[in-house]
Amino acid sequence: MERERFSAFIFLSSDAHQSEYVPEHWKGRAWISGFDGSAGIAVVTKNGAALWTDSRYFLAAESQLQDTEFVLMREKIAGTPSIFEWLEEQLENEQNKVVGIDGNTISYGLADVFVKSLDVYGISMRFDVDPLDSIWNNRPPIPSNEIRRHPEEFCGESTLAKIDRIRQKLNDLRCEGMLVSSLDDIAWTLNLRGDDIHCTPVFVSYLFIGKERVILFVNDEKIPTDVANYLQTIDVCVAPYDSICTYFSKEEMKCSVLLDPAETSYRVYNALKDGKITVVSGESPIPRMKAIKNPTEINGFKNAMVKDGVALVKFLKWLRPAVEAGGQTEISVSDKLESLRSENENYIGLSFDTIAGYESHGAIVHYEADAISDAMLLPKGFLLLDSGAQYQDGTTDITRTIPLGPLTDEQRKIYTLVLRSHIRLEMAKFPELATGTQIDAICREPLWEHGLNFLHGTGHGVGSFLSVHEGPHQIRMEYVKTPLVAGMTVTDEPGIYVKGKFGVRIENTLLIKKYKDTDFGSFLQMEPLTLCPIDVEPIISELMEPKEINWLNNYHKLVNEKLSPYLNSEEKTWLEAETRPI
Repeated sequence: MERERFSAFIFLSSDAHQSEYVPEHWKGRAWISGFDGSAGIAVVTKNGAALWTDSRYFLAAESQLQDTEFVLMREKIAGTPSIFEWLEEQLENEQNKVVGIDGNTISYGLADVFVKSLDVYGISMRFDVDPLDSIWNNRPPIPSNEIRRHPEEFCGESTLAKIDRIRQKLNDLRCEGMLVSSLDDIAWTLNLRGDDIHCTPVFVSYLFIGKERVILFVNDEKIPTDVANYLQTIDVCVAPYDSICTYFSKEEMKCSVLLDPAETSYRVYNALKDGKITVVSGESPIPRMKAIKNPTEINGFKNAMVKDGVALVKFLKWLRPAVEAGGQTEISVSDKLESLRSENENYIGLSFDTIAGYESHGAIVHYEADAISDAMLLPKGFLLLDSGAQYQDGTTDITRTIPLGPLTDEQRKIYTLVLRSHIRLEMAKFPELATGTQIDAICREPLWEHGLNFLHGTGHGVGSFLSVHEGPHQIRMEYVKTPLVAGMTVTDEPGIYVKGKFGVRIENTLLIKKYKDTDFGSFLQMEPLTLCPIDVEPIISELMEPKEINWLNNYHKLVNEKLSPYLNSEEKTWLEAETRPI
């Protein structure tokens, strides 16, 4: 910082493609701070350091930042300064105040926000340096894993048909091309998958879609012969990954190109706008196209959920006797569930690292056990188990809070209220084109009635053998403009976390589908895709409304009907008992 004349440096959590989960090469914020959650921003000055993260990671960050110089900044909590306010105070006595960010790891839309926000305090910004190149010894390289095809029997639409739809959208926007930076958008468009990000089957690349040609910017070693032949048949050219900033000027391409300011890095944007291309800033049409699943993808989700449900039933039947016998830990039960899932057809791997939080660990929203924290499970209290899998025909995401033995009255009450919140959202009927923000309160009302709340989102989209977190739609308190339409998948995952005691979260993945048409418009409803019993033992029936009990009984009837054909007699008997009417 002294040599480069920086007053401070900001380390973001993203990569060159603004991914939520990133390859090891771009995990600089985790490396510099020691905090390894998926969301957070670290800021280092010459005399101090701070890290901002959201409520999912408060407890984990507090633990991981202990005994370091980093001060934890809890986002959305009263009294927490913004990054800009903190920097203004920290740099108050400096003359030439310059803050740096690696231009690869910040979108140009966010870069504009940072520049304007810091300019208010007389602080300028630079985006031309990545200090990790010189200070991170043995930094992992950019991944070079091979790409593989994703057959049309699973994706339901050819790449040529998708590109044609994208070109129609570009024509509507009066653009002659677009540059796609988002890795899951590229994988979806080309019907290809990869292994460059842990638990997310994507590959590091850029994709240019023009009126006449399509160019995939990717390193040659990633393309096996069958993929190379496939790309030739669909007229997709290949260029080196690191040529993205120079290719268009060398080719002297003159055209208007759509760039999404939320997905395109500042470095790429800066290079393109300085060439002969006319940059058009606007929202990429691909995420909304990708979010609406076609019939093949919907059928694939349902197939994947049956397989996942069978594995979960086998696991839950095994769990309590195993805990009572002794010797089981958070990691051992996670491994057991992964093993059962791996027996399924078309299983590829996990969709995220399993969150198995016993008792107080369940209050840490994105807790992940390690060799030090791995808790022994006892036949009492709650185990919060959030897990999912990648199957070639679909991606799963499910949370169950499982009683391992006697519970406190507080635990039973919280469990019942969270279950009520979960059911309320699943029962919701709402107008087509309503947003997730508008229906979020439907879920939270039973909790608010008792003075309870959670700060994370209520639901997110789920990819079709892609990212377990998929946008652009969400269900959350904060404003989300994307309308909800039939064909979207979304999770329903309310939770309450009692610090130092326990956490409760119940999650299903849902399909948004048509409800009915009236004189007042079209209305939508939710269909549960996840198939797994919800434990009824902790429920305080007096707190439940009759329509909520009816929903739960009908859901359990569905679970029993869908899963029983794939179970042996002992497993069927267990499932029948777990799905009995209450």
